[in-house]
Amino acid sequence: MASRLNPYLHFGGDARQAMEFYRDVFGGDLKLNTYGDFGQPDSPVADRIMHGMLETPGGFTLMGSDSPSDTEPGTGDGFSVSLSGDDEAELRGYWEKLSAGGTVTVPLEKQMWGDVFGMCTDRFGVPWMVDITASRS
Repeated sequence: MASRLNPYLHFGGDARQAMEFYRDVFGGDLKLNTYGDFGQPDSPVADRIMHGMLETPGGFTLMGSDSPSDTEPGTGDGFSVSLSGDDEAELRGYWEKLSAGGTVTVPLEKQMWGDVFGMCTDRFGVPWMVDITASRS
């Protein structure tokens, strides 16, 4: 899979409704995973969306999730730019450049869902998410 650059929207508890709305607007295939699906079944946020992805017939990809707490994203804070794919060398190179001089909030490392994932804010204040897809054989 080629690397992709996608908007990633953050919600304060209504990601499911928002992502279903965008599916109704744009059409396509919507996949939603909750915090409960990824090892937190007894958590107060178990039913919230940890990751949602809408892929449309027109070639759009929109991702989104709920905050794991009751805090709502602030104005201008409700987004990240997501880089994803399976070219590890390419994506690690982007990560190194984006995180240089910025702030790493989640180190780029293997996560519970199997992918290598990290989050940083670059030196210009833009939040980035990098996901290197695990091979699924």
